[in-house]
Amino acid sequence: MYYYKKLITLLILLYSILSYAHSYEKDTLQGDFTYRLKARLNRQTDYIHEELFSLQVSNNRAFFTSVQSLKRDSVIENSLQTTKNPDGSISLSLAGVSVPKTRFLSTIVQSNENVQYFQLAGMSLLTYKQPVMNGWKLINESKIINTLHCKKAELSYRGRIWVAWYSTEIPFPYGPYKFGGLPGLIIKIADETGDFDFELVKSVPSAELKGKSVKINKRRYTEAIETTQSKLEQALKTARENTAAVLASYGTTILKGQEIVRQREREQKQNLAYDNPIELEK
Repeated sequence: MYYYKKLITLLILLYSILSYAHSYEKDTLQGDFTYRLKARLNRQTDYIHEELFSLQVSNNRAFFTSVQSLKRDSVIENSLQTTKNPDGSISLSLAGVSVPKTRFLSTIVQSNENVQYFQLAGMSLLTYKQPVMNGWKLINESKIINTLHCKKAELSYRGRIWVAWYSTEIPFPYGPYKFGGLPGLIIKIADETGDFDFELVKSVPSAELKGKSVKINKRRYTEAIETTQSKLEQALKTARENTAAVLASYGTTILKGQEIVRQREREQKQNLAYDNPIELEK
């Protein structure tokens, strides 16, 4: 599994090299929040995975992605060693470098018009759009979470029932993952099974945001190929199965044996059989 992740890392890195790795949009930062996800990602075990996610809010949209994924971008861009071979191919190496690990490589952009999901599949950045979530049932209940006065809402979404707590004290209509459309920032949201639980754990004071911009590399969410959710997921599946071949097609040498690659691909297929996705229905 570890070597498979190294292949994906190199694939992401090659994409960065061929695109515009150090370019950022100038979205003025209006809010900077960190959520902790607790999730049971595998139906075979009771292990709870924990990971931090960043929600960065600008004037008219919000960006959501894994903190580990952002760190991963930085480490790869600053530590990659490239060697051009005599035959014109490129050898990539991250020898001796510890690359942050994450299963969440997507970027989600919420606006008042829609929710847009971006993810790299092979060497292509793909995206699909969906409407802002509606159908929330506002419940006449409230409680204090992390000193914030919160109100309750419920939503049925893609096979799970979600309970959200939002606060009008922070008047942003956003939240973690694709969740939004409420009259205040979502402070906590969990599905009724307890398999997925997002909670706000950090908020940067507004006084510290003055003059700052959203710091998410624009290659994560610009010049993407628009598709559907089902086609994006199929492209991810194909990319997982053919990572080494995709790299080879770009003249990239992986300094490991091909049998190891095939073994890791088999392991990945077995793991996917017990996957517990956040969206049960498409």
